[in-house]
Amino acid sequence: MVKHQPLQVYEKQVFLSFVTGIYGCRWKRYQRSQDDSSQWECAWFLILCSSFLLLLFWAYFWLVAQNDFNDFNWLVYNRSGEWKDETIPILTSTTLGLSYVSFLLILALFHISLGQQLNLFWVHKIGVLATLLITISGIVSVDDIWEDELDILLISFQSTAPFLHIGALVSVTALSWMVAAYVVRKERSNFQLMVLVIYFVSLLAVCLAPITFTCPCIMDRHTLKARPAIIGRRGAPMLAPENSILSFHRALQLGASTLEADVTISMDGVPFLMRDQTLRRTTDVSRVFPARQFQDASFFNWTEIRSLNAGTWFLQSDPYWTVRTLTPKDRSRIANLTVCSLVEMLRLSARANCSAWLNIHKPPPEHPRFRSWFMDTLRVLQRAGIVCFQVTWAPDTDRGRVRGLQQAANEKLSLEEIRQRGITSVRLHYSKISHRDIQEYLANNVSVTIYPVNGPWLYSLLWCSGVPSVSSDAPQVLRKVPYPIWLMSRGAYSFIWIFMSEPDCVGQWRMGGMQRCNPEQIMLCAVGRRPSPDVNIMKEKLILSGLMALSFPLGEESNDEPALKKSDY
Repeated sequence: MVKHQPLQVYEKQVFLSFVTGIYGCRWKRYQRSQDDSSQWECAWFLILCSSFLLLLFWAYFWLVAQNDFNDFNWLVYNRSGEWKDETIPILTSTTLGLSYVSFLLILALFHISLGQQLNLFWVHKIGVLATLLITISGIVSVDDIWEDELDILLISFQSTAPFLHIGALVSVTALSWMVAAYVVRKERSNFQLMVLVIYFVSLLAVCLAPITFTCPCIMDRHTLKARPAIIGRRGAPMLAPENSILSFHRALQLGASTLEADVTISMDGVPFLMRDQTLRRTTDVSRVFPARQFQDASFFNWTEIRSLNAGTWFLQSDPYWTVRTLTPKDRSRIANLTVCSLVEMLRLSARANCSAWLNIHKPPPEHPRFRSWFMDTLRVLQRAGIVCFQVTWAPDTDRGRVRGLQQAANEKLSLEEIRQRGITSVRLHYSKISHRDIQEYLANNVSVTIYPVNGPWLYSLLWCSGVPSVSSDAPQVLRKVPYPIWLMSRGAYSFIWIFMSEPDCVGQWRMGGMQRCNPEQIMLCAVGRRPSPDVNIMKEKLILSGLMALSFPLGEESNDEPALKKSDY
């Protein structure tokens, strides 16, 4: 009888060395282990997963918050007094952190699927912990400075929920292989049962998730309303200084139907355009009037205001990273800009036959024009020669004195209040109104304007909701959106939902793959990690049967052993 020695084949395991080397600095074969991971390493794996999920949430937040980067920088400016793009370091650190943690998580999943013991290198532990703490501190800081912005997450789900749902189904399906491998390789235990229960509950939740969200863009194409009109919010502030005459010219060239401006009253009763409370950010007041740079803008007379330069700051700070796209002629015109008066802006609107939307900043009580600011503004409207019904006055004050002008509310009101005040339109932040509110207003002949709308995804979402007009800082971006980014019928989405949630397809495919294996191979895949005599015998039998099948044709005999028959396999 022939005795067979156990075969030991040492092959180069380049991929395994790469995975264990980078994850745990275990490059040599003798450093690796297939024993169970310690509770401490399992805890670090959970920390790694938590860091990944938190960073994924953080990255998604900043992805959809691009719509409001200008407002974020403005809030930071009001706190720090310095204008700079604070989103660049945040986006850079988030991208690097998410890439780093994702790479480590992929390596950890390879460890689990290959049956290797988890042993995260101490340098990576410090990196993961630092990334987690920085992300948490960033979330806390944004919640303090920009608390209302978190509402954009719920709004963005109306646009991205179908795609996030499909991605979640794919991820859960991919994890099923790892869960199945863990259950098969391990001995039966309560923890194993808990893992299975958690997985199936998560799978059920993902499959039923579409019941919980509403997507306006899941609709029939023939019910899509007209493209929302674009209002140039302070003109086109990404291409020229905000509230400047050049900015309004750019907005008209980009197809804006209405020009929106912020109006402040000077000491001598001249309405001019200024968003900030002071002149520091958008003029060179710190150079011309250094002692008065922190003074309220309305406490300057028009002569002093007109002497200030209102364009150099845009070229120097480059707030939207667009200066490099300007021609030398445009840069020269911007460098010589002065503060724009209301009458200049209204005359431009009258020549272009477009509407004007005025956000009036009332002067403080100690201002000399506190009681006459209203008449000062009306006189300018008459001098500009613009038709009254083309001017919208906001906020909704002095209703009895404003005759012939359109009056809008900047707050969410009930239909009864709107009728009592005689308001025909509302201008609301996108986070303050829901899809149902929009439909209710439109059904009662109340025009709705949503601001700020700078991202194509938000513009498409509001288009599907039937919003007639949006106020935007980026008309050059929205101009390139001739149709909603995506539009899907309910029948098509229901088919995709059912098809992606159908488990039988995956199950049949797996069973088909298992039927191509012989019994010994199936048993070898199902055994535990620790070797045993039975396992060694089974391995030797498989190797010997393969060698004999190659050496001797089926049915022939050798001098030492009888021919192997098909029944022996």
